[in-house]
Amino acid sequence: MIVILDTGCANLRSLFNAVKRLGKEPVVTKDLATIKSARRVFLPGVGTAGAAMNNIEARDLTATLQELTQPVMGICLGMQLLTRYSSESDVPCLGLIDTEVRELNAPRLPHMGWNQLTDIKPNPIFDGIDQNHWFYFVHSFMAPVGPYTLAQSQHGEPFSAVIAQNNVIGAQFHPERSGKSGALMLKNFLEKEPC
Repeated sequence: MIVILDTGCANLRSLFNAVKRLGKEPVVTKDLATIKSARRVFLPGVGTAGAAMNNIEARDLTATLQELTQPVMGICLGMQLLTRYSSESDVPCLGLIDTEVRELNAPRLPHMGWNQLTDIKPNPIFDGIDQNHWFYFVHSFMAPVGPYTLAQSQHGEPFSAVIAQNNVIGAQFHPERSGKSGALMLKNFLEKEPC
């Protein structure tokens, strides 16, 4: 079973449809037992870190997310919520990836549009993906490049486009809105074992 977490603060339809186009039947839920039994879990997000964490806590999802051992993928704000802390709203996050989030240092925010990945590290999530692929970004906050960065991008400054630690991976861009490149990444997440 593939779960898309219903945090109450995300536009879930595009991700739901993207997963269905890959021949899978995702379940959108906030039910703890269903989340725990899932084979893969998506944590999408739009809006602000403070509102999203409030919703996660109000739905009693924090401990469940922190205890999952199956692969979990955070998307955009969902990626940022995987970290320890976000300076947006000055809020503690889930602490699943040992980094923090701060505002992107760029002359124009948000960073909105198509961009490429650089410094891509070997990982099954990138099978068939290289620096010639384009992905769709919409964000003003970012995780700095660090030990858990699997790929970078740049807007004003380099930032983490993909981060990972243990069973958890996050993409700052929207794979579900990134055409064939994004579909390939989603397929890799759903079908390949992370390393």
